[in-house]
Amino acid sequence: MKARINRIIKFSNVDGPGNRMAIFFQKCNFNCEYCHNPETIKACIHCGRCIEFCESGALERVDGIIKWDKERCCECDQCIKNCSIDSSPKTLEYSVEDVIKEIDKVKFFIKGITVSGGESSLSFEFITLLFKRVKELWPHLTCFVDTNGGVDFQLEIYKEFVEVTDAFMLDVKAWDLKEHIELTGVSNENVIKNLIYLESIDKLFEVRTVVVKDLLNNRLTVENVSKIISNRPIRYKIIKYRPFGVRADKIEKLKTPSQEELENLEKLANSLNVKSTLII
Repeated sequence: MKARINRIIKFSNVDGPGNRMAIFFQKCNFNCEYCHNPETIKACIHCGRCIEFCESGALERVDGIIKWDKERCCECDQCIKNCSIDSSPKTLEYSVEDVIKEIDKVKFFIKGITVSGGESSLSFEFITLLFKRVKELWPHLTCFVDTNGGVDFQLEIYKEFVEVTDAFMLDVKAWDLKEHIELTGVSNENVIKNLIYLESIDKLFEVRTVVVKDLLNNRLTVENVSKIISNRPIRYKIIKYRPFGVRADKIEKLKTPSQEELENLEKLANSLNVKSTLII
């Protein structure tokens, strides 16, 4: 079994507790207006458009497939900036053992691994095998999943995936259904179900909400999330929307909140007995 991975960050201190390896899988089932990594949303269709923008000759078409030469790449990202479908040719296929080899290089310097995306749960079968292998080799390493919660983790097909995962980091982008559809293109039914479910089985490490001024009813989201994680050892991360990496055609409608708004939302969460909050 293989999976397409956008990138691997060997050392990260923002993707779970401690120093961690973060593995970003390609493809996402959401299309968020404020996505900071839109090149991870779709799989490459090998149209070849990116080749003409490559300044270092790191891209070529071989048997109809775009091949990326990592060694020749100068990281100008012109291929990504000029992709018409929110994808990237700069991805690689990994087997589970390929990823294990990468972990092995840094196993003494990390607390665990976190899979992200894109949307990591779309590769749940691969990740299940990876986590099982990690636990066999290095029982001290924890295995975390960063997810948008778009699939229903209570379904039977995800049972082993949930069991082998030590904890989840869940995005709750908007509580209001209409707002969530306008923001992401899909319903938040599964997101809310997963919030309640993961909290109930003690598998929820962190909830995150990106705060966008005016576009979203941020207070409604923070209030409802806070009620569910009240008095539990679950961190609530309240994130300030920033335009970095956001698609140019989306930026005009998105506004950054004030520090006062963020602090008021944090106070709301604290008043509802959220034990750990963090503004970033």
